[in-house]
Amino acid sequence: MPTAPAKRPAATPAKPRRNAVLTVVMALFVIYAFVPLVWLIINATKTQQDLLSTFGLGFGHHFVLFQNIAETFTYKDGIFLHWLGNTLLYVVVGAGGATLLATLGGYGLAKFAFPGRRAVFGVVLGAIAVPGTALAVPTFLLFSHLGLTNTPWAVILPSLISPFGLYLIWTFAIDAVPTELLEAARVDGSSELRTFFTVSLRLLAPGIVTVLLFAIVATWNNYFLPLIMLSDPKWYPLTVGLSQWSAQATGVAAQPIYNLVITGSLITIIPIVIAFLFLQRYWQSGLAAGSVKA
Repeated sequence: MPTAPAKRPAATPAKPRRNAVLTVVMALFVIYAFVPLVWLIINATKTQQDLLSTFGLGFGHHFVLFQNIAETFTYKDGIFLHWLGNTLLYVVVGAGGATLLATLGGYGLAKFAFPGRRAVFGVVLGAIAVPGTALAVPTFLLFSHLGLTNTPWAVILPSLISPFGLYLIWTFAIDAVPTELLEAARVDGSSELRTFFTVSLRLLAPGIVTVLLFAIVATWNNYFLPLIMLSDPKWYPLTVGLSQWSAQATGVAAQPIYNLVITGSLITIIPIVIAFLFLQRYWQSGLAAGSVKA
């Protein structure tokens, strides 16, 4: 009788290769990234006196984190909370509007052929290459001529333009939204607007969330633009407001509020960290989309 073929031993999964040099380099990068955050957390628990008399990475004689938080929110009639509201306004309207415009523009450039599309592509790449600081003074002069300086629109309107977001959606939509699917929707009588909201928008979701994350971070951390556009503290975002506090705490007539600057800085980064952790999975999938084809 023929004997049954012998079973082959199951292949053992290959172990990932380890590189000692790369491990050390990555460990140094992690330490470089986390030491400032650890310093910020530790020093937010100190009093003004402990900040100036104790080691930066060591705790002080008194743990006053919650007192510092309460004083930060109540200092000068709660101006910090007002700055936080301004920042949220700029992020919701500016970053949200930038994401919407980038999505509409990038999708249109990716899926509709029209004369001059190559020229538009060159303009978008050129806009990405130009640093924002180089356009700050011309933007200020333009808004000053229009009478919009020292208003929220001076921060919101420039934030609506995101060349990088437009380019990202453009390149993402080319592979994420199959042209055959759009043709099938048109044959069924669906309008372009309905096709976009019912079909394309779902396929573009990872890319949209990626652009939204970049826009949120850029608007939340925006400092130079509101610095030159705004002169009234009631319209300051957190970045400019905390900078003013820091100047008051270290100037000639220094005020004892350096502990509030540290605590306010810690509070400022918490929302952006939460947003990043919440959107991280969409961000990763958006960056990886198109790298593997069926």
